[in-house]
Amino acid sequence: MPIVENQALRKLRAGNLAVGFGLHHLRTAASPALAAAAGFDWLFIDTEHGAFSVQEATQLCLAALPTGITPIVRICADAIDEGTRALDNGAMGIVVPHVNTPKQARRIAEAFRYPPLGHRSWGGPPAIFGFRAPPPAEAQDAINGEILVCAMIETPEAVASAREIAEVPGIDALMIGTSDLSAEMGIAGQIGHEKVQKAYADVAAACRKEKKVLGMGGVYDEKWAAHYVGVGARFLLGGGDHGFIVGAGAARVQFLRGLPLAGAKRRKKGEAA
Repeated sequence: MPIVENQALRKLRAGNLAVGFGLHHLRTAASPALAAAAGFDWLFIDTEHGAFSVQEATQLCLAALPTGITPIVRICADAIDEGTRALDNGAMGIVVPHVNTPKQARRIAEAFRYPPLGHRSWGGPPAIFGFRAPPPAEAQDAINGEILVCAMIETPEAVASAREIAEVPGIDALMIGTSDLSAEMGIAGQIGHEKVQKAYADVAAACRKEKKVLGMGGVYDEKWAAHYVGVGARFLLGGGDHGFIVGAGAARVQFLRGLPLAGAKRRKKGEAA
């Protein structure tokens, strides 16, 4: 069976945006299809902050593969084994938070790439080949080209090391975790602060120099999202399930509660409520 293509990675390689749908609460197998129907390019399955088990995360990955939306799992900072298990069972990318040094970047790049690019272990025919893979050498080479590995930049130390992190072979993207970065800078939540703007500019320059992709997380304000895309961000977390549900749900409730009720007494002009 042909390998499932990483559509998000293809968009990024073509210089286009790849927009992600964050999964934090939703565990239904319909979630990937719903996100794809809304026009998203990839799933951000958050096992760092969401209460997903490896089983739940990989079931979402398997459900995503036939829909064309790319399943990408964010693991906890040191959960390398959970990342490799996710990749063996349907994930097509891994996001690792709190990457501060090139040494950390090399460790994750090597963990998620097969030899000669890394040291990922072969666990048998993987899901992205429909469990019917060609011989291991051929399969591993193909898989290396379809997996997206992203390091998150979330501290001033990481920003200062962005060039060296971007130089690491096997790292495809550097995503700024804007919420955590602003907190580490002592300006929590101020996503448009001049310090955050400079961080984006510095990391964008590192990505351009090393031909890596700049990612943006934690920016859901339209003004600043537009600004950072203008700086060079392409791998975008568009929002999460809780924000989408609460935001759209609250807007709908507000609309419905504002409708006039049939048979309600009409007040005269100037009459007190």
